[in-house]
Amino acid sequence: MRRRVVVTGMGVVTPLGCKAEEMWVRVCRGESGVRPIEGFDASIFKVRIGGEIRGWNPLDYLDSKEQRRIDRFAQYALVAATDAIRESGLDFSKEDPHRCASVIGSGVGGLGEIEAQFRRLMEKGPERVSA
Repeated sequence: MRRRVVVTGMGVVTPLGCKAEEMWVRVCRGESGVRPIEGFDASIFKVRIGGEIRGWNPLDYLDSKEQRRIDRFAQYALVAATDAIRESGLDFSKEDPHRCASVIGSGVGGLGEIEAQFRRLMEKGPERVSA
């Protein structure tokens, strides 16, 4: 049996913009989101360019407790999914929840949390690492 899929909304957090329309305009212009890295000191590395999300302030979307507890890639996913739901215009109280979904993609996510937990392991021991 074939089932129809309908894309009703899109949300993005990318180096080309954090709104689907803004990102699409830049893609169509042939712009690149790859620029010199500003998020950390990359001077010791051979590669000093990357696709960073510029101007990201998690407090624009999350309270301070959530911002501290949720890794940055998951923050991006939450914001993009929220934008997609908002853009869809769907009234989810009238929809079958088993027939609705948000599809999320991430190239490499969670590295910040992996690094933080490794540092905690080295400094405080295995009993202090979050499982």
